[in-house]
Amino acid sequence: MAGGRIMDEVLPVSVTVLLPTRNEEEALGATVDAIPRDWCESLEIMIVDGSSTDRTREIALEKDVRVHLEPRKGYGRAYRTGFVVASNDIIVTMDADCTYPAELIPELVKRLLDDDLDFITCDRLSMAEDGSMSGLHGFGNWVLSFNARLLFGYGIKDSQSGMWVFRKSIFDNPKMRPTNDGMPLSEEIKVLARKHLGRKKAIEISVPYRERVGEAEIHTWGDGWKNLRFLYAKRFGLHRTRTEWGPLEDNPDSLNGTLPEQQ
Repeated sequence: MAGGRIMDEVLPVSVTVLLPTRNEEEALGATVDAIPRDWCESLEIMIVDGSSTDRTREIALEKDVRVHLEPRKGYGRAYRTGFVVASNDIIVTMDADCTYPAELIPELVKRLLDDDLDFITCDRLSMAEDGSMSGLHGFGNWVLSFNARLLFGYGIKDSQSGMWVFRKSIFDNPKMRPTNDGMPLSEEIKVLARKHLGRKKAIEISVPYRERVGEAEIHTWGDGWKNLRFLYAKRFGLHRTRTEWGPLEDNPDSLNGTLPEQQ
């Protein structure tokens, strides 16, 4: 899937594009602007923001993006909240750093519908553009993906991809709910999808991957080790769920046009 095309139909579905953010002011606006409009019946763009100290939230509100605050730390924690508070039937995830091809969202959702799929994960490694990933990151991704295939035999090329397209209803099955609050959630959700949805309903599609805009939050060695350790803990049933599924009960819902200190 090398390039996008203009949709000649309005897909009869509601879609939430979900972006976890923390200090993404440099790239958030461009990421949001790249998401196509008017191709489905209802489109929600939402960030789940983890204590940003820059203008991430302001930029989101200026772009009419729904902002949900998640005071608990972690990439996986943001998603475990966002999956529950997302309003629509289909969820698309991306990073807010211009690396993923937002223009392909309509095609990916159409593929989900046309092939009666439940889950699509996007392989970055096969079509990564020059400069999108350092040699060290590329090697680390290969090591993690190799170990994931070795441990789980699930056939996924890119265990660390953060672009997925899926039906929100998959989480009606508690066994499909990822448990990790950190970066390992990315590899965990693919393991769960293959195990509980099956290869015919959970597939992988190759997409372009581009150079990041802004500072990276990932820490190569630390996050790489956590991801590798989690794979083995998951395989042998030694991982633990540290926080509850979904948002905090006493956490305010999404912001509507103003920041907390302005309300």
